[in-house]
Amino acid sequence: MVKVMIPRRRALILSGGALAAPMIASGIARAQNDWPNRPVKYVVVFPAGGPTDTLSRIVCQELSELTGQQFIIENRAGSGGNIGADFIAKSTPDGYTIGLYTIAAHAIAPTLYAKLPFDAGKDFTGVAMLWSVPNMLMTRLDFPANTIPELIALAKANPGKYSFASSGAGTSPHLTGEMFKQMAGVNLLHVPYKGSAPAHQDILAGQVDMMFDNIPGPLGLMKSGKVKGIAVTSKERHPAAPDKPTFGEFLPGFEITSWGGVCAPAGVPPAMVEKLSALTKQALEKPSVKAGFDRLGATQIWMTPAETAAYRAAEEKKLAPVIKASGAKVE
Repeated sequence: MVKVMIPRRRALILSGGALAAPMIASGIARAQNDWPNRPVKYVVVFPAGGPTDTLSRIVCQELSELTGQQFIIENRAGSGGNIGADFIAKSTPDGYTIGLYTIAAHAIAPTLYAKLPFDAGKDFTGVAMLWSVPNMLMTRLDFPANTIPELIALAKANPGKYSFASSGAGTSPHLTGEMFKQMAGVNLLHVPYKGSAPAHQDILAGQVDMMFDNIPGPLGLMKSGKVKGIAVTSKERHPAAPDKPTFGEFLPGFEITSWGGVCAPAGVPPAMVEKLSALTKQALEKPSVKAGFDRLGATQIWMTPAETAAYRAAEEKKLAPVIKASGAKVE
């Protein structure tokens, strides 16, 4: 038998490495179990003051109370949510930068935009779904149409004269406007903004004629008597505005619903994802969160990480032909 002699120094290094491996694994496991042990950055991909920002703040407040760590909102708006989404995708996957999963950046943008700096399917970890909200069409108070048939007649008599605002190119309000143009056979000018809040300011100032927006925004403005609510995009009339008809009552088949959830960069440890997912479920079950959602006209739709990822993919597939048929494209 030939004995292989290993120098003492090398033997110590090898044995040290063997000892270090379980220590490293233990450290990683401990880090996952201890998460979060410091503040968590929650990136909202639209400006402060809009519907998605308000709903996110309701959830983050409860997450902070559940964990004892701050979930700090950071607004990174622009390009229909794509700037904030790109920031999330390129963040360190350590569980301390998470953010808003949206129909705009993660289901509409892959078809609408000719080029994106991220892959909506591969660069994110879907954590949980949170809410679903229909859109509503609102107009300035002195707009000469009060119903969908009146609006269609007015727009057909004045092609290109009237404008509609949205919270950005590629958002569900933008797609809603494009669907309306296509199905009603009208020509309206699209005016995109960096979120709902600045668009609200311009509709109140009379700079734009109307706006398609997630229902929480129009509800607040309607209640204060600042705009006229015309119709909602859900299949059924919405309980928060039962007197407002659906678009489908005049344009059969017209239906689109916005949604929001939580996502993280790809590569976040599965244990952290599961823990955060469970925490969001706990948050949504709190009476204060339910009351806040109800006040804003949002419906809770919690889903597991696997269900969330599958839902996003299904939404992209469902909306792709609608986007292509509308002719909308962003270079």
